[in-house]
Amino acid sequence: MTTDHPDQGQHQGQDRHRFHLPSGSAARGAYAVDIDPGRAGWDRSSLRVLELEAGGVHTLVTGDSEWIVLPLAGGCTVRTPGGTFELRGRESVFSGVSDFAYVPRDAHAEISSGAGGRFALAGAKCERRLPARYGPAPEVPVELRGSGTCSRQVNNFAAADTFDCDRLIAVEVLTPGGNWSSYPPHKHDEHVPGEECELEEIYYFEVRDGGLGYHRVSPSHDGGTDVLAEVRGGDVVLIPDGWHGPSIAPPGRTLYYLNVMAGPGEERAWLIRDHPDHRWIRDTWPDEPIDARLPLYTAHPSPGPEVTS
Repeated sequence: MTTDHPDQGQHQGQDRHRFHLPSGSAARGAYAVDIDPGRAGWDRSSLRVLELEAGGVHTLVTGDSEWIVLPLAGGCTVRTPGGTFELRGRESVFSGVSDFAYVPRDAHAEISSGAGGRFALAGAKCERRLPARYGPAPEVPVELRGSGTCSRQVNNFAAADTFDCDRLIAVEVLTPGGNWSSYPPHKHDEHVPGEECELEEIYYFEVRDGGLGYHRVSPSHDGGTDVLAEVRGGDVVLIPDGWHGPSIAPPGRTLYYLNVMAGPGEERAWLIRDHPDHRWIRDTWPDEPIDARLPLYTAHPSPGPEVTS
């Protein structure tokens, strides 16, 4: 992002530093990524990435938030007061859909992995205490969204209409090389009944076989979030407001991101408004085929590592 105005450039540089967190910069304690509401400067959404060595054990204290434990690479056992869940997991986010575990607020959970692995903990500050549950991989709806070079795959493991949470909404998106996703740019930073809901959002990125991608957030109001980020594996982008998209996958490299969202509205919903200058792109989708490379995989997971307690 460039600018001819020195003060504006300084402000935008601060925004990039605040909202684009390169791999390693959001690490804290046991977590390779640790974003909570206090660190993000908002009210509800959280993301942690836990890396366990073989035989590793970690205790999660949920506090005032609900959490989903989602394997990114490897499998694990999640022990909660409401039950013990064996997560088969997967080799990587590019190899298959994963099973997952829901852990309620005001609880302790033990996460252990015989073979080791990397696990996303998607969280949201909430009011209701729902029961601990297991989410089977074959029940995760896999959606193909867009068409042509806007084709992408969405794993709706904890979308608002697929898995019951109090506040948390979370999905995975895979974009084949050369394609754009999170496009047309859209926003969900204000409450407009029946049209838009207010949601804080976290993007966590990985790139197959390394490399980079790009992600854009443009202001939806004066002084709003303004970021053009070159993203690599392990990077995080925070979106408190603004038009977000596109996310651009480089040729030859599949781009993955995990979206974690939560908001203050009474209804747990994902309602968005497209940027008025770009919403026309949706009208072209019926006339173009979906990218033949999709789906990258189905809801049935590829063989993954065995889980031991």
